[in-house]
Amino acid sequence: MGLEEARRRLREAKRVAVLTGAGISKPSGIPTFRDAEGLWKAFNPLDYATPEAYARDPKKVWAWYAWRIAKVREAEPNPAHYALARLEADLLARGGDFLLVTQNVDGLHARAGSKRLVELHGNILRARCEACGRRFPLPEAFPIPPSCPACGARARPDVVWFGELLPEGAWEKALRAFSEADLALVVGTSAEVEPAASLGRIAYTAGAYLVEVNPEPTPLTPLAHLSLRLGAVEGLEALYPLSSAPG
Repeated sequence: MGLEEARRRLREAKRVAVLTGAGISKPSGIPTFRDAEGLWKAFNPLDYATPEAYARDPKKVWAWYAWRIAKVREAEPNPAHYALARLEADLLARGGDFLLVTQNVDGLHARAGSKRLVELHGNILRARCEACGRRFPLPEAFPIPPSCPACGARARPDVVWFGELLPEGAWEKALRAFSEADLALVVGTSAEVEPAASLGRIAYTAGAYLVEVNPEPTPLTPLAHLSLRLGAVEGLEALYPLSSAPG
């Protein structure tokens, strides 16, 4: 009954907001952060993902990011990424509104075809100049650290580190979408990293039907109208079967 009700509400929804985390990219071979095999089990985030760590040793930080970038370049979007791109196309085709907010920095949602997308924590395939602020895509091979093509100054990864502000306008777009949604879908996130973790609660408080897809319970689970204890691919296939897609 719960799954059928969620499917019906998704078919009939006019405003859908989606939040994704590392779990949606795990089937593509991208390591997560907080599970038993996550990156933070092997690496201390204070050594690699803070402004202070970068100031201490930018080459060490960039070497770590270069390793992660190589993994991202090898990866391909998986069926969960494509399902959300189909959901967006379906909803927009019937005059609805949609926003996908991701905590991931791997760019796989865009590669799968998602267009109404907010990358809340930036994109690992870009760099940002420390002097002029220019953002630019990283080539296949780049020096460590890379230099800005505009002014020649050193560039840093274009991602949000612990203790930093989100990209300008990103949170406002996410907050508006989840505040106005009639259905909110949270996929593959531990719901522990703020402020993104609060988006599901905001949608629920505003009256949205809340669906969670995650193999393990999260702080969001007690609020969810439906919690699917599945991986992202299996959960989205159950919730939004291919037969539900347009065409």
